[in-house]
Amino acid sequence: MAVFGGFSNIAKVPELRRRILFSLGILAIYRVGVFITIPGVDRSVMQQVVSNQGGLLGMFNMFSGGALAQLSIFALGITPYISASIIMQLMGMVSKQVEEMRKEGESGRRKIEQWTRYGTIVLSAVQSLTLASWLEGLNSEVGGAQFADVVSSPGWGFRFMTMLTLTTGTALVMWMGEQATERGIGNGISLIIFASIVSGIPGGITTYFAANAGEIQPLTLLIVAAIFLACIAVVVFFERAQRRIPIQYARRQVGRRIYGGQTAHLPLKVNMASMIPPIFASSLLMFPQTLSGVMPFMGRFSAVLNRGDWVFNTLFGALIIFFAFFYTSVTFQPVDVADNLKKQQANIPGIRPGRQTAEYIDGVVSRLTVGGAIYVAAICIVPSVVAQAFRMPFQFGGTSLMIVVGVALETVNQIEAHLITRSYEGLTGPRTTRLSGRGPA
Repeated sequence: MAVFGGFSNIAKVPELRRRILFSLGILAIYRVGVFITIPGVDRSVMQQVVSNQGGLLGMFNMFSGGALAQLSIFALGITPYISASIIMQLMGMVSKQVEEMRKEGESGRRKIEQWTRYGTIVLSAVQSLTLASWLEGLNSEVGGAQFADVVSSPGWGFRFMTMLTLTTGTALVMWMGEQATERGIGNGISLIIFASIVSGIPGGITTYFAANAGEIQPLTLLIVAAIFLACIAVVVFFERAQRRIPIQYARRQVGRRIYGGQTAHLPLKVNMASMIPPIFASSLLMFPQTLSGVMPFMGRFSAVLNRGDWVFNTLFGALIIFFAFFYTSVTFQPVDVADNLKKQQANIPGIRPGRQTAEYIDGVVSRLTVGGAIYVAAICIVPSVVAQAFRMPFQFGGTSLMIVVGVALETVNQIEAHLITRSYEGLTGPRTTRLSGRGPA
């Protein structure tokens, strides 16, 4: 009942109510756009093509919310933006100019965001041209068989129209995500991916029961349900798990008053990279398809990934572990944390301030990242293997499961923070009641 009481408090905060309604409006516009088809294609044929394949193509369709199968103006989804973000993160490690922009604070962050937008447009143009060429290639594969042609009038006219339409659609999705982040609740890009994945669940369940009518065993359903409930519990546990390093503040006297001497904690999450590694890894695995038009061997490599077998899972797991370490090293700087503690006259008991503190924190973060990376890789691969074994829909894979649960937790935390700031109970009841009661009576 405490949870329902927390939800009822949302209506009492006008700003929070407006933010939630704005985010829902953005998601509604996005879902409408998914069903607007690009000119000159037959989406019914494309739906049959996508339904017969999994692996990379199924993952691309999942992240686009079914827009690829619909050959929608949003068929590229938010993938080009994620790819551009990856490139900018990598540039920060090799380019001194990008590194200096990061240190400029808010102005530097805005410059990097602007460069990311430009990169998104360029990647969208390249990917849309590749997609148009691939669609024309499907005519020779499916035409004359039980399917009709996907593209009605192949040629450069169709390619240019597809490039213009899909690039504009991706720019619109990127803009909507940024607006949802600024004026809504939660991270707009994550919410769009969340909506894309969740939208495929009802159709996936319907397809599963229709394809296995009369062959479904209750025991099988119970086993699958138990596995996914266990996976959800594991995701919630690890996403909230943290290592707390004790911090001791030195005593200092200001006038007649003495400040400090208190003990606090430096919380370090087990999974600092959150959902970024599987999203980045998925986007990187889509690059071979993008480059297949100019590099023929990439087309063969993409075909291997499309099978969704052990090759795909091995590469996917390796990339997840790599990006877990990479993203953590980029976003968390032990040296900066140690310097801030030193400026605040705080130290870790038994550890000298400065370099030794930075080395100690770096060691703790490295050990946490090992466990976090293994957890993310396992939770993204194991459910997918189970789903394939029981012929479940692709949308029930581990990547989608982690993203859905992770985005839901982050969004609920933001809603809860808004409620507590305004002296309301949070969504989780007693725990937030104590937090909201720390002020004066």
